[in-house]
Amino acid sequence: MQTRRETLQRSAVVASLLASSGLFPQYAQAFDKVAFDAKTMAEAVKAMGGSAPVESKEVTITGPDIAENGAVVPLVVGTSLSQVKRVLLLVEKNPAPLVAMFNVSPDVEATFSTRTKMGQSSDVYAVAITQDGKAFFAKKDVKVTLGGCGG
Repeated sequence: MQTRRETLQRSAVVASLLASSGLFPQYAQAFDKVAFDAKTMAEAVKAMGGSAPVESKEVTITGPDIAENGAVVPLVVGTSLSQVKRVLLLVEKNPAPLVAMFNVSPDVEATFSTRTKMGQSSDVYAVAITQDGKAFFAKKDVKVTLGGCGG
């Protein structure tokens, strides 16, 4: 049985080989670009294959109530839903709301920790998209005292 670290290392090697050989499907890269260029949460979720999100207690988001520095806001998103294919992290008032996208398989625990930039106080959303395209979300209000998106 492989450890999580071994799986991640092997996945990174395969991804780099595919990228260097040009075998990554072009449509997948364009698909992600549309989502990351989206200006609203609804556009980003739709571009990632999800329907209109519905609030769910099975999706979680944790982070600080007040972020002293918007350049490094720690957030944890997750879900206990089954059949999830993607977990998204969105910051509503950022110029590009979609800040992270995690592909999920049945072999992966759907909990992810990251740091993101926030230009101003905003609602932050975790969105879980299931295999059948249903989208579920949780939100958290994060106050930012020092913006982190330039300027």
